[in-house]
Amino acid sequence: VCTGSVMRRAVKRGFDLAAALVLLLVSWPFMLLTAAAILLESRGQGPVLYRQQRVGENDALFTLIKFRSMRTDAEVAGACWAQLNDDRVTRVGRFIRKVRLDELPQLWNVLCGEMSIVGPRPERPEFVEGFKQRIPYYGLRHCVTPGLTGWAQLRYPYGASEADAIEKLRYDLYYVKNHDFQFDLMVLLQTVEVVLFG
Repeated sequence: VCTGSVMRRAVKRGFDLAAALVLLLVSWPFMLLTAAAILLESRGQGPVLYRQQRVGENDALFTLIKFRSMRTDAEVAGACWAQLNDDRVTRVGRFIRKVRLDELPQLWNVLCGEMSIVGPRPERPEFVEGFKQRIPYYGLRHCVTPGLTGWAQLRYPYGASEADAIEKLRYDLYYVKNHDFQFDLMVLLQTVEVVLFG
């Protein structure tokens, strides 16, 4: 399952770079407005961007970048699942999550090769270690570069538990085995449709 031809990987990387550059050209005004809204809401207190360690391809760790959508004290008690109606999310954060604006800084991760446009969502190392011990084949989702969007995100509702992780794994493994240019393009177009039309 983890094998992939050089051509397949080259086409995927080319797709990632082209899509990331187009998305940056289209979205930079929205990114500036999002940054301004976060600064205004927090009155200049706290960062605009949120950085967090995630597990990437071949279990390599990288720093994922997002717009901050939670209070700065959201994880003083340690790592925990983000819930659907999480009271740690700010008012601006609730909106930018709904329209996926919080994800746009990850385009930098895509340009750096740490992420792909389409792939399994990268999880936090604190959760991955436990999942690999308790969920068969969980480690196979790290055979490909993690994605900004993915087949599991489109086909399964918001997940916030280990049971959800098990269900989403079925879609991730299907993607790992079957991904190609057409599949990636379809997932990207369907993601745009979801963002624009809910």
